[in-house]
Amino acid sequence: MFKFANPEYLYLLSVVPLLVILHIFTNIIRRRRLETYGDPSLLTQLMPEASPARPKFKFWLLTVAFGMGCFLLARPQFGSKQETVTRKGIEIVIALDVSNSMLADDVMPNRLEKSKRIISNLVEQFKDDKTGLIVFAGDAFVQLPITSDYISAKVFLSSITPGIVARQGTDIKAAIDLASKSFTPNEGVGKAIIVITDGENHEGGAVEAAKAAADKGYLVYVLGVGLPSGTPIPGERSGEFRKDKDGNVVVTRLNENMCREIATAGGGAYFYVDNSNSAEKALQKELDKLAKADIETTVYTEYDEQFRIFAWIVLALLLLEMFIGESRNPGLERLRLFKVMIPVLMLVSAQGVCAQRNERSYVRKGNKMFADSLFIKAEENYLKAIDANPELYEGIYNLGNSYTAQQKPNEAVEQYGRAANRLEETKKSLLEQKNTDTKEYERVKEELAKVYHNTGVVYHACEQYDKAIEAYKNALRNNPLDDETRYNMIAAQKMLEQQQKNQQDQQQNQDQQQQEQQQQEQNQDQQQDRQQQDKEEQQQQQQQQPEEMSQENAEQLLDAAMQDEKDVQERIQQQLIKVQPKQQLEKDW
Repeated sequence: MFKFANPEYLYLLSVVPLLVILHIFTNIIRRRRLETYGDPSLLTQLMPEASPARPKFKFWLLTVAFGMGCFLLARPQFGSKQETVTRKGIEIVIALDVSNSMLADDVMPNRLEKSKRIISNLVEQFKDDKTGLIVFAGDAFVQLPITSDYISAKVFLSSITPGIVARQGTDIKAAIDLASKSFTPNEGVGKAIIVITDGENHEGGAVEAAKAAADKGYLVYVLGVGLPSGTPIPGERSGEFRKDKDGNVVVTRLNENMCREIATAGGGAYFYVDNSNSAEKALQKELDKLAKADIETTVYTEYDEQFRIFAWIVLALLLLEMFIGESRNPGLERLRLFKVMIPVLMLVSAQGVCAQRNERSYVRKGNKMFADSLFIKAEENYLKAIDANPELYEGIYNLGNSYTAQQKPNEAVEQYGRAANRLEETKKSLLEQKNTDTKEYERVKEELAKVYHNTGVVYHACEQYDKAIEAYKNALRNNPLDDETRYNMIAAQKMLEQQQKNQQDQQQNQDQQQQEQQQQEQNQDQQQDRQQQDKEEQQQQQQQQPEEMSQENAEQLLDAAMQDEKDVQERIQQQLIKVQPKQQLEKDW
């Protein structure tokens, strides 16, 4: 496949007709001037060394060299390798149990993390397959629609926790039903549902759902995670375990019987997951047996610069023209100086193109490292390409992909933003030139859609759903037919609604807590006021009580005094009676 990397330089070819017209006009004037000196045939005999054919030949050599130079500046490129590839792939939807029981650590590091590692390893084995991801507990929802974007799958996988599903429990039936609706309508493709769970089905109906999926042609495989003997579920704090409403420690056990029944009904197989990778290998063997659709496509693996051919042609033409002689004149000397400068300019241009080739060699090396999951080395090569050409879109975009694979969201978004700005400028330029019907314009739009899609994936994984939705919208504006982006946007909108609902509930809880706290404070204030009033009343009673006691004491003292006075008077009377002398009355006659 052939293309020009900078086709705008081809407009310089419009100068060629002008040069031809100027050459013809110059020859006419030259002939008229010769006619003023005499008969042209006679003058030809007088100048035997002059050759009328040589100047024409030299002109056409220079004209062809100029045209080849325009092609060189336009940077012709060919597909370095063209081959017909038969792609074979299957569709797999993975349903991952994220209930609290998956936090049990009877497999290392725990059931959920072990399951996530299995999924990550499976995705790395995929090449032309499509995969989707469903998470379930008491409810089930699509975490990632079925796609061949394996980077997005890994990014979404890293953000999975039990907290992403509001209602706890284990509804395997809902997960299988949702997985059955997630496949594409493509026929002749092997389709499988992989359920990763501990088998503690709380809702029922899982076996019937698996049988219904098998009737549609979807095989159901089950990976059982955990120990049948059971283990406690870790609590929120280290060293604690979850307890039921009665205060008993909750023990979770792998229900192998349930897992086997589901796999048998679904026409698949059951695999026990332990600390080894035996279950993963056995599952991969089963998936390799599925029917795979054959799709023949013509692939151009890389585009290589083909400037050398045109550069050598230009140099050969210029050297040939220099060695063809003609009669001397002042104009010829200036022309010779021009002829000497042209090869120099061509060599400088060739050096520039070589530098561009060097940039792209770094990009190709980075792509190879990226395909081998050597993301750090890929990053190094992309950085070298960008150092050589800071405006190289391929290097910037792929650098963002390497940061995404390394789970560096801030760096990835920054590079995607640079790539988007570069493409937006190109798109704006094409719009101003009214070149909206060209393949270049469509290519720019497709690349923009990819950049915005990956940006949305990064924001989605960081739970910044509003920014993810905006990025997905920008991607759909450039590629409205991208169903994967549309599915991701719908999923982000649902997650945003759930997030906003959770925030509202949290705000309501906070408001309610504040109201309760204010009510408690008011009750405390009222209680304090009552206590203060009681205290003041007691103080008043204490102040009044001494006065009342003194009056009573006074009365008692008065009564006691009167009684004492009475007693004194009685004693006095008795004493007088005792001491009074007996008088004898004698008559004195």
